[in-house]
Amino acid sequence: LYTAPGSCEGRCGEPFSEEDECHCEPECETRGDCCEDRERHCGPDGFSSSRDSITAQELLELSEQLYRADHNKARPGDIALNPQHLAGPDETGDKRDRSPQPLYKFVNEELFSKPTYASFIKLLDNYQRATGREEEVTAEELREQDRFLEEVMKTELMKKLFVFLQGKNRYSSEQEFVQDLKQMWFGLYSRGDGERDSSGFEHVFSGEVKKGKVSGFHNWIRFYLLEKQGGVNYFSHNFDGPWDTYPDVLGLQFSWDGFYKEVGSAFIGCSPEFEFGLYSLCFLARPGRACHLSLGGHQLSVQTYPWTKSTYGGGRSFIATAHVMSP
Repeated sequence: LYTAPGSCEGRCGEPFSEEDECHCEPECETRGDCCEDRERHCGPDGFSSSRDSITAQELLELSEQLYRADHNKARPGDIALNPQHLAGPDETGDKRDRSPQPLYKFVNEELFSKPTYASFIKLLDNYQRATGREEEVTAEELREQDRFLEEVMKTELMKKLFVFLQGKNRYSSEQEFVQDLKQMWFGLYSRGDGERDSSGFEHVFSGEVKKGKVSGFHNWIRFYLLEKQGGVNYFSHNFDGPWDTYPDVLGLQFSWDGFYKEVGSAFIGCSPEFEFGLYSLCFLARPGRACHLSLGGHQLSVQTYPWTKSTYGGGRSFIATAHVMSP
Protein backbone atom coordinates (compact mmCIF):
# COMPACT_ATOMS: atom_id res chain seq x y z
CA LEU A 1 0.00 0.00 0.00
CA TYR A 2 2.68 2.48 0.99
CA THR A 3 5.92 2.78 -0.93
CA ALA A 4 8.87 5.09 -0.60
CA PRO A 5 8.59 7.54 -3.49
CA GLY A 6 10.70 6.80 -6.56
CA SER A 7 10.88 10.50 -7.31
CA CYS A 8 13.22 13.44 -6.72
CA GLU A 9 10.37 15.84 -6.03
CA GLY A 10 11.47 17.90 -3.02
CA ARG A 11 14.60 15.77 -2.53
CA CYS A 12 17.32 17.51 -4.53
CA GLY A 13 20.40 18.18 -2.46
CA GLU A 14 19.57 15.44 0.02
CA PRO A 15 22.44 13.19 1.13
CA PHE A 16 22.56 9.57 -0.01
CA SER A 17 20.54 7.12 2.09
CA GLU A 18 20.48 3.36 1.60
CA GLU A 19 16.78 3.36 2.52
CA ASP A 20 15.86 5.13 -0.71
CA GLU A 21 14.89 3.12 -3.76
CA CYS A 22 16.48 5.73 -6.04
CA HIS A 23 18.67 8.76 -5.47
CA CYS A 24 18.89 12.45 -6.27
CA GLU A 25 22.34 13.71 -5.26
CA PRO A 26 24.92 14.29 -8.06
CA GLU A 27 26.88 11.10 -7.29
CA CYS A 28 23.89 8.95 -8.30
CA GLU A 29 24.84 9.55 -11.95
CA THR A 30 28.17 7.81 -11.36
CA ARG A 31 26.48 4.91 -9.59
CA GLY A 32 23.64 4.77 -12.12
CA ASP A 33 20.88 4.73 -9.49
CA CYS A 34 19.25 8.15 -9.95
CA CYS A 35 15.47 8.51 -9.93
CA GLU A 36 14.07 8.77 -13.44
CA ASP A 37 12.78 12.30 -12.88
CA ARG A 38 16.03 13.65 -11.40
CA GLU A 39 16.80 15.88 -14.36
CA ARG A 40 13.28 17.32 -14.43
CA HIS A 41 13.37 18.21 -10.74
CA CYS A 42 17.05 18.72 -10.00
CA GLY A 43 18.50 19.89 -13.29
CA PRO A 44 19.51 23.55 -13.59
CA ASP A 45 15.95 24.49 -14.59
CA GLY A 46 14.18 22.00 -12.36
CA PHE A 47 11.45 22.83 -9.87
CA SER A 48 13.47 21.32 -7.05
CA SER A 49 16.82 22.79 -8.00
CA SER A 50 19.19 22.89 -5.05
CA ARG A 51 18.20 26.38 -3.97
CA ASP A 52 14.62 25.14 -3.48
CA SER A 53 15.43 21.87 -1.72
CA ILE A 54 14.67 21.70 1.99
CA THR A 55 17.81 20.73 3.90
CA ALA A 56 18.04 18.69 7.07
CA GLN A 57 19.27 21.77 8.95
CA GLU A 58 16.35 23.88 7.73
CA LEU A 59 13.91 21.26 8.99
CA LEU A 60 15.52 21.32 12.43
CA GLU A 61 15.45 25.13 12.57
CA LEU A 62 11.93 25.56 11.19
CA SER A 63 10.45 22.91 13.49
CA GLU A 64 11.89 24.77 16.50
CA GLN A 65 10.33 27.99 15.20
CA LEU A 66 6.94 26.31 14.78
CA TYR A 67 7.26 24.79 18.26
CA ARG A 68 7.82 28.26 19.74
CA ALA A 69 4.95 29.68 17.67
CA ASP A 70 2.39 27.21 19.05
CA HIS A 71 0.68 29.83 21.21
CA ASN A 72 -2.55 27.81 21.52
CA LYS A 73 -0.96 24.69 23.03
CA ALA A 74 -1.96 23.37 26.44
CA ARG A 75 -0.20 24.85 29.46
CA PRO A 76 1.11 22.48 32.16
CA GLY A 77 -2.04 22.84 34.27
CA ASP A 78 -4.42 22.27 31.35
CA ILE A 79 -3.94 18.49 31.15
CA ALA A 80 -3.38 15.79 33.76
CA LEU A 81 -2.42 12.39 32.37
CA ASN A 82 -2.49 9.03 34.10
CA PRO A 83 -0.24 6.84 31.89
CA GLN A 84 -0.19 3.84 34.30
CA HIS A 85 1.32 0.70 32.74
CA LEU A 86 4.49 0.97 30.62
CA ALA A 87 4.21 -1.90 28.14
CA GLY A 88 7.26 -3.89 27.09
CA PRO A 89 7.79 -4.94 23.44
CA ASP A 90 6.19 -8.33 24.08
CA GLU A 91 3.08 -6.77 25.63
CA THR A 92 1.89 -4.27 23.01
CA GLY A 93 0.22 -6.88 20.82
CA ASP A 94 -1.58 -9.03 23.36
CA LYS A 95 -4.68 -6.82 23.71
CA ARG A 96 -4.62 -6.84 27.51
CA ASP A 97 -5.90 -3.81 29.38
CA ARG A 98 -3.22 -3.18 31.97
CA SER A 99 -4.44 0.29 32.97
CA PRO A 100 -7.74 0.29 34.85
CA GLN A 101 -8.09 4.08 34.86
CA PRO A 102 -8.62 6.43 31.88
CA LEU A 103 -5.55 8.07 30.34
CA TYR A 104 -6.91 11.58 30.88
CA LYS A 105 -7.55 12.58 34.49
CA PHE A 106 -8.30 16.18 33.51
CA VAL A 107 -8.39 18.43 30.45
CA ASN A 108 -9.21 22.13 30.66
CA GLU A 109 -11.96 22.23 28.05
CA GLU A 110 -11.68 26.00 27.76
CA LEU A 111 -8.96 25.14 25.25
CA PHE A 112 -11.67 23.81 22.95
CA SER A 113 -13.31 27.22 22.64
CA LYS A 114 -10.22 28.61 20.88
CA PRO A 115 -11.12 29.07 17.19
CA THR A 116 -8.69 26.50 15.79
CA TYR A 117 -9.78 23.86 18.31
CA ALA A 118 -13.50 24.57 17.86
CA SER A 119 -13.28 24.37 14.05
CA PHE A 120 -11.12 21.23 14.28
CA ILE A 121 -13.56 19.43 16.61
CA LYS A 122 -16.44 20.13 14.23
CA LEU A 123 -14.64 18.09 11.55
CA LEU A 124 -14.26 14.94 13.65
CA ASP A 125 -17.83 13.65 13.27
CA ASN A 126 -17.87 14.04 9.47
CA TYR A 127 -16.59 10.53 8.75
CA GLN A 128 -17.66 6.90 8.65
CA ARG A 129 -14.78 5.05 10.22
CA ALA A 130 -15.23 1.78 8.26
CA THR A 131 -13.16 1.67 5.09
CA GLY A 132 -15.04 0.52 2.01
CA ARG A 133 -18.03 2.76 2.74
CA GLU A 134 -18.17 5.86 0.58
CA GLU A 135 -17.95 9.21 2.35
CA GLU A 136 -20.80 11.56 1.52
CA VAL A 137 -19.59 15.12 1.94
CA THR A 138 -22.32 17.66 2.58
CA ALA A 139 -22.20 21.37 1.83
CA GLU A 140 -22.03 21.99 5.58
CA GLU A 141 -19.01 19.70 5.90
CA LEU A 142 -17.25 21.54 3.07
CA ARG A 143 -17.90 24.80 4.91
CA GLU A 144 -16.40 23.24 8.06
CA GLN A 145 -13.25 22.31 6.12
CA ASP A 146 -12.94 25.88 4.83
CA ARG A 147 -13.53 27.33 8.29
CA PHE A 148 -10.80 25.15 9.82
CA LEU A 149 -8.30 26.16 7.12
CA GLU A 150 -9.30 29.80 7.54
CA GLU A 151 -8.73 29.66 11.31
CA VAL A 152 -5.38 27.85 11.19
CA MET A 153 -4.09 30.27 8.57
CA LYS A 154 -4.69 33.15 10.99
CA THR A 155 -2.07 31.71 13.35
CA GLU A 156 1.55 32.78 13.48
CA LEU A 157 2.57 29.13 13.18
CA MET A 158 0.89 28.52 9.82
CA LYS A 159 1.95 31.91 8.49
CA LYS A 160 5.59 31.01 9.28
CA LEU A 161 5.17 27.70 7.48
CA PHE A 162 3.71 29.39 4.41
CA VAL A 163 6.47 32.02 4.24
CA PHE A 164 9.08 29.27 4.41
CA LEU A 165 7.43 27.20 1.66
CA GLN A 166 6.90 30.26 -0.51
CA GLY A 167 10.61 31.01 -0.15
CA LYS A 168 11.29 27.50 -1.48
CA ASN A 169 9.12 28.18 -4.54
CA ARG A 170 6.53 25.61 -3.46
CA TYR A 171 3.66 28.10 -3.50
CA SER A 172 3.29 31.52 -5.07
CA SER A 173 0.42 32.72 -2.87
CA GLU A 174 -1.31 31.89 0.39
CA GLN A 175 -4.46 31.08 -1.59
CA GLU A 176 -2.56 28.44 -3.59
CA PHE A 177 -1.15 26.98 -0.36
CA VAL A 178 -4.60 26.74 1.25
CA GLN A 179 -6.11 25.12 -1.84
CA ASP A 180 -3.35 22.53 -1.87
CA LEU A 181 -3.75 21.82 1.86
CA LYS A 182 -7.46 21.27 1.24
CA GLN A 183 -6.78 18.74 -1.52
CA MET A 184 -3.92 16.85 0.12
CA TRP A 185 -5.74 16.53 3.46
CA PHE A 186 -9.46 16.45 2.59
CA GLY A 187 -9.46 15.07 -0.96
CA LEU A 188 -11.13 11.64 -1.06
CA TYR A 189 -9.62 8.41 -2.36
CA SER A 190 -10.36 4.69 -2.03
CA ARG A 191 -8.79 2.46 0.63
CA GLY A 192 -11.20 -0.36 -0.13
CA ASP A 193 -13.71 -1.65 -2.72
CA GLY A 194 -13.25 1.31 -5.06
CA GLU A 195 -15.39 3.63 -2.93
CA ARG A 196 -14.11 7.14 -2.16
CA ASP A 197 -13.99 6.21 1.50
CA SER A 198 -10.94 7.91 2.96
CA SER A 199 -8.85 11.05 3.23
CA GLY A 200 -5.64 12.02 4.97
CA PHE A 201 -7.54 14.05 7.54
CA GLU A 202 -9.95 11.24 8.37
CA HIS A 203 -7.16 8.70 8.70
CA VAL A 204 -4.72 10.76 10.77
CA PHE A 205 -6.99 12.81 13.00
CA SER A 206 -10.36 11.04 13.20
CA GLY A 207 -9.27 7.42 12.75
CA GLU A 208 -10.53 4.51 10.68
CA VAL A 209 -11.24 0.81 11.09
CA LYS A 210 -9.87 -1.54 8.46
CA LYS A 211 -9.87 -5.35 8.59
CA GLY A 212 -10.95 -5.30 12.22
CA LYS A 213 -8.14 -3.00 13.41
CA VAL A 214 -7.87 0.69 14.21
CA SER A 215 -6.00 2.47 11.43
CA GLY A 216 -4.55 5.96 11.85
CA PHE A 217 -6.11 7.83 14.81
CA HIS A 218 -3.15 9.89 16.02
CA ASN A 219 -4.85 12.86 17.67
CA TRP A 220 -5.01 13.57 21.40
CA ILE A 221 -8.19 15.70 21.26
CA ARG A 222 -10.10 12.98 19.42
CA PHE A 223 -8.86 10.41 21.94
CA TYR A 224 -9.86 12.52 24.95
CA LEU A 225 -13.36 13.25 23.62
CA LEU A 226 -14.03 9.58 22.81
CA GLU A 227 -12.56 8.37 26.10
CA LYS A 228 -14.85 10.78 27.96
CA GLN A 229 -17.85 9.28 26.11
CA GLY A 230 -16.72 5.71 26.87
CA GLY A 231 -15.87 4.89 23.25
CA VAL A 232 -12.13 4.48 23.78
CA ASN A 233 -10.46 2.25 26.36
CA TYR A 234 -6.82 3.04 27.17
CA PHE A 235 -4.68 -0.11 27.72
CA SER A 236 -1.05 0.99 28.20
CA HIS A 237 1.76 3.12 26.83
CA ASN A 238 5.07 2.01 25.33
CA PHE A 239 6.77 5.42 25.09
CA ASP A 240 6.55 8.74 26.91
CA GLY A 241 8.62 11.47 25.32
CA PRO A 242 11.31 13.51 27.09
CA TRP A 243 9.33 16.78 27.13
CA ASP A 244 8.27 18.18 30.49
CA THR A 245 5.87 20.68 28.92
CA TYR A 246 3.34 20.31 26.09
CA PRO A 247 3.42 19.17 23.39
CA ASP A 248 4.69 15.79 24.56
CA VAL A 249 4.70 12.50 22.62
CA LEU A 250 3.05 9.29 23.78
CA GLY A 251 3.11 5.83 22.21
CA LEU A 252 -0.01 3.98 23.35
CA GLN A 253 -2.24 0.93 23.10
CA PHE A 254 -6.04 1.20 23.17
CA SER A 255 -9.30 -0.18 21.86
CA TRP A 256 -12.00 1.80 20.09
CA ASP A 257 -15.40 0.14 20.47
CA GLY A 258 -13.57 -3.18 20.62
CA PHE A 259 -11.19 -2.55 17.70
CA TYR A 260 -7.54 -2.58 18.79
CA LYS A 261 -4.62 -0.24 18.10
CA GLU A 262 -1.38 -2.06 18.88
CA VAL A 263 1.04 0.85 18.70
CA GLY A 264 -0.50 4.27 18.30
CA SER A 265 1.37 7.53 18.68
CA ALA A 266 0.24 11.06 19.34
CA PHE A 267 1.41 14.52 20.22
CA ILE A 268 -0.21 15.39 23.56
CA GLY A 269 -1.30 18.92 24.29
CA CYS A 270 -0.40 20.60 21.01
CA SER A 271 -2.83 22.82 19.13
CA PRO A 272 -4.54 21.49 15.99
CA GLU A 273 -2.51 23.92 13.85
CA PHE A 274 0.78 22.59 15.25
CA GLU A 275 0.06 19.00 14.27
CA PHE A 276 -1.53 19.97 10.96
CA GLY A 277 1.38 22.26 10.08
CA LEU A 278 4.16 19.89 11.15
CA TYR A 279 2.67 16.94 9.26
CA SER A 280 2.12 19.12 6.17
CA LEU A 281 5.74 20.29 6.29
CA CYS A 282 7.06 16.74 6.53
CA PHE A 283 4.77 15.50 3.77
CA LEU A 284 6.01 18.24 1.44
CA ALA A 285 9.67 17.96 2.45
CA ARG A 286 10.16 14.22 3.01
CA PRO A 287 7.19 12.27 1.60
CA GLY A 288 7.42 8.57 2.35
CA ARG A 289 10.47 8.98 4.56
CA ALA A 290 11.41 9.84 8.13
CA CYS A 291 11.39 13.62 8.60
CA HIS A 292 13.86 14.58 11.33
CA LEU A 293 12.82 17.54 13.49
CA SER A 294 13.69 19.28 16.74
CA LEU A 295 11.21 20.47 19.37
CA GLY A 296 12.42 22.28 22.46
CA GLY A 297 15.93 20.91 21.98
CA HIS A 298 14.77 17.29 21.68
CA GLN A 299 15.02 15.43 18.38
CA LEU A 300 12.09 13.47 17.00
CA SER A 301 10.89 12.21 13.64
CA VAL A 302 7.62 12.29 11.74
CA GLN A 303 6.76 9.63 9.18
CA THR A 304 4.43 10.43 6.29
CA TYR A 305 3.34 8.39 3.28
CA PRO A 306 1.75 9.56 0.06
CA TRP A 307 -1.26 7.73 -1.34
CA THR A 308 0.12 5.98 -4.44
CA LYS A 309 -3.03 4.78 -6.23
CA SER A 310 -4.56 8.12 -7.23
CA THR A 311 -3.47 11.75 -7.50
CA TYR A 312 -4.93 15.24 -7.92
CA GLY A 313 -3.98 18.46 -9.70
CA GLY A 314 -1.60 17.06 -12.31
CA GLY A 315 0.13 14.39 -10.28
CA ARG A 316 0.17 15.73 -6.73
CA SER A 317 -0.20 13.21 -3.92
CA PHE A 318 -2.87 12.90 -1.27
CA ILE A 319 -1.70 12.18 2.27
CA ALA A 320 -2.10 8.49 3.12
CA THR A 321 -0.85 8.83 6.68
CA ALA A 322 1.29 10.97 8.97
CA HIS A 323 2.34 10.32 12.53
CA VAL A 324 5.02 11.15 15.03
CA MET A 325 7.42 8.23 15.49
CA SER A 326 7.90 6.79 18.96
CA PRO A 327 10.98 4.58 19.41
